Amino acid sequence: MASSRFSAALLLLVPALLAANRPLYAQTVTAGPDSSAVAANPVADSLRRTEKLFGWRVTRPKKAALLALVLPGAGQIYNRQYWKLPLVYGGLGATGYGLYHYQSRYKEYIKGRDLYLAANGRTPINQLPGAGDQVKKETSVDNIQRGIVFYRRNRDTFIAYNALLYGVTILDALVAAHLRDFDISDDLSLRLEPALLPTATTAPTAGLALSLHLK
Repeated sequence: MASSRFSAALLLLVPALLAANRPLYAQTVTAGPDSSAVAANPVADSLRRTEKLFGWRVTRPKKAALLALVLPGAGQIYNRQYWKLPLVYGGLGATGYGLYHYQSRYKEYIKGRDLYLAANGRTPINQLPGAGDQVKKETSVDNIQRGIVFYRRNRDTFIAYNALLYGVTILDALVAAHLRDFDISDDLSLRLEPALLPTATTAPTAGLALSLHLK
């Protein structure tokens, strides 16, 4: 149950970051209920290559993503979002410890099974020389085999957790670098205004409209 909740929490981060990464060059051209937005001419990607990485001229988002790929947390440092470092290293540390724990137990049970089979079952499990303490607590070779399956499954799960969290840190650095160019004014106003609402009949109905004005 705990591992499934951890997996669900990690999966929720991905769509949230993807939703935040949207084009920043749309502009409103009309006002009122029939207002529409069109995309202005975006700046060419070649003009945005203002950063250097290993001698290459790259864009700021690409540099942040590459740094995060090389070293977890480096992209967040480049974006100057130092408050995210405990989240990055805490998450990777937790999944890394889980991976180490289950991998160690898996190898211990594999070794215990091999020792038991090499002895042809003549030596009790709790007296097998070289067997781990956890294996010696088992009462049958079937229990050892079940332990192998259990620890291997959980090891593979934590491999997926590590890969997912590593990918999220790269995506976060990329999105954050994109959003650094998001320029809005300090004047944000949320207004409740009267409006005519379209209906199925020919006559519109009076109502209220909630609008956000960016100036």
